[in-house]
Amino acid sequence: MPLKKLEKLSQAANTYKAILNAMEEWVVIVDHQAKIFFINRPYARFLGVKAEDVKGKKVTDVIENTRMHITVQTGQAERLSFQKILGSNMIASRFPIVDQGEVIGAVGTVIFHDTHEWKQINSHIKALLAEQDFQYQKSIASDKVNTGANFHLNDIIGDSQVMKSLSAKVTQVASGDVTVLIRGESGTGKELYAHAIHQLSDRAEFPFIKVNCAAIPENLLESELFGYEEGAFTGAKKGGKPGKFQLANGGTLFLDEIGDLPLLMQAKLLRVLQDREVESVGGIGSTPLNIRLITATHRPLESLIESGDFREDLYYRINVVAIDLPPLRERREDIAKLADFFLQKLSRRTGRRAPKLTVQALTAMLAYNWPGNIRELENVMEAAFYTSHDRKIPLSLLPTQLSHTESLSPQSHAPLGIMPPAGSLKDQLNAAERNIIKIALIECGDNRTKAAKQLGISKSTFYEKLDKHGIS
Repeated sequence: MPLKKLEKLSQAANTYKAILNAMEEWVVIVDHQAKIFFINRPYARFLGVKAEDVKGKKVTDVIENTRMHITVQTGQAERLSFQKILGSNMIASRFPIVDQGEVIGAVGTVIFHDTHEWKQINSHIKALLAEQDFQYQKSIASDKVNTGANFHLNDIIGDSQVMKSLSAKVTQVASGDVTVLIRGESGTGKELYAHAIHQLSDRAEFPFIKVNCAAIPENLLESELFGYEEGAFTGAKKGGKPGKFQLANGGTLFLDEIGDLPLLMQAKLLRVLQDREVESVGGIGSTPLNIRLITATHRPLESLIESGDFREDLYYRINVVAIDLPPLRERREDIAKLADFFLQKLSRRTGRRAPKLTVQALTAMLAYNWPGNIRELENVMEAAFYTSHDRKIPLSLLPTQLSHTESLSPQSHAPLGIMPPAGSLKDQLNAAERNIIKIALIECGDNRTKAAKQLGISKSTFYEKLDKHGIS
């Protein structure tokens, strides 16, 4: 190979050396003889070598299971292929370096350092796509019917900081098979999060089976969960029936209200989770299980353990990763957006234009404590939707408890119904400004030009405040 082509390779490597060494991705460059010309520090560190020591060595002698020499020979790129290095499955890409039609070397990258990292990135990308494409649910409606999972992370409404942190945690947890316990008061959306975890996981194309442990009579629980064989008991269906565990095999089993599970069933459930196999009622053999378990409860399991109503060993088995959902009263900044979402949902269903909340109505809603959480808010919006006139929802159309002064705390009489946060005056003023902007947006049908005019500020100033408060 002409010397000037080697010089070109050397110049290129030296030019970008600092950048390549700063990257988290691992990079190796070889010459036309598949000898290492450059390897960045992170890659060398992982291999346990010094970059200077391996320069000039054959890449096959330094990197396990490499195909860089093949890329040099064929001139063909290889994208995102598995490569086992030092016992870990990694995802690598290789590209020929061509100058004037001649292969003068190749560059290889390891983007994902193990399959777990790839799964995490995959879940993150899924979440981003869901945010950008609100029509996603419609496009895979048939798949949802088949799998049983009907909600995505995108369906969970809220832009408060606590909800953003929650979504980030769900995205991170979803990529693995770790057992998840979702905790929260009734009406906080525990089932929605179970659906979202399944949809973001590698099991998304497989069944999502949900069971409400509180809704099944105790004498039927075992057969419902584990299935039964023909003749197992009087009235048993001919041919038997698979249980929820068998139906969920390969996918996700969601046990809602697990705190209401009888003690006898807790022991049987624990055995199944430990052995990773299930035996149907009346059966003589066991079926191996490959499921992800998600559980949920609104009850204080720790107190149930102390009273002897919940097994401590089962508690530790299901409480590997806990996701705590905040009650609506702890995320009041989401109330306006949630209310509008429910009104728009009813509008699409009925073909009727969605009414708008008046300032007085929204003020009362911001002050109310919402013991029934999001479910209560949805019911209130549905009642107001069907009883509203002139496309407005005044305070008079809301339930009496929302405007009854005795049902509110002293703080709830603050202007605009804003609950002052603990902190400095600046913090309280920022919270007030954020809520005033949200009220204006609701009143103006999310028309930002009208909202800015109503507040008496310029459009550019209004957009600056939207960005400042993270209002989308």
